Amino acid sequence: MDDLDDMDRRRWDGMDRRLLSALHEHGTDPRVAAVARALSWSGEHGVLWLGAGLTGAVVDRGRRGAWLRGTALTATAHLASMGVKQIVRRPRPAHIVPLVRTAGRHSFPSSHAASATAAAVAFGALGGRPLLPLAAAMCLSRLVAGVHYPSDVLAGAALGALTARLGARWIEAGHG
Repeated sequence: MDDLDDMDRRRWDGMDRRLLSALHEHGTDPRVAAVARALSWSGEHGVLWLGAGLTGAVVDRGRRGAWLRGTALTATAHLASMGVKQIVRRPRPAHIVPLVRTAGRHSFPSSHAASATAAAVAFGALGGRPLLPLAAAMCLSRLVAGVHYPSDVLAGAALGALTARLGARWIEAGHG
């Protein structure tokens, strides 16, 4: 049974590496690389998403509490991903040259994907639906930049979505 599990893991890892390499190739276009770098920089430590939530709280005074709770959930997703990274300790991809520098050495899960997806789900419930394409672009940029495997991004996005969905009632408490 262990041989089968090991074979499945190697197959998955190989697919992860090939898909990453294929997506990273798009970063050879200077325009694509520039966008990937900009998204990477703006998403570091969830800053873009935290700023979006705080802006929503300032602009939408009637639902200020809901925006702040959504921002807290976004921060929570980011912090949770950082905690998981310290447990899993998966190294970043070493078979390609990344387009950006990273704040840490660990890859799984993607904290950019966790905070982006949490923000898209949490703020989407408040009418911030235009953030969804930006969050998807953020997730994709981590692959183009070559700093995460696809499974890292999927896991980060799942963690972010789960965090925001678990807090959905808490966010909605500010609607009344």
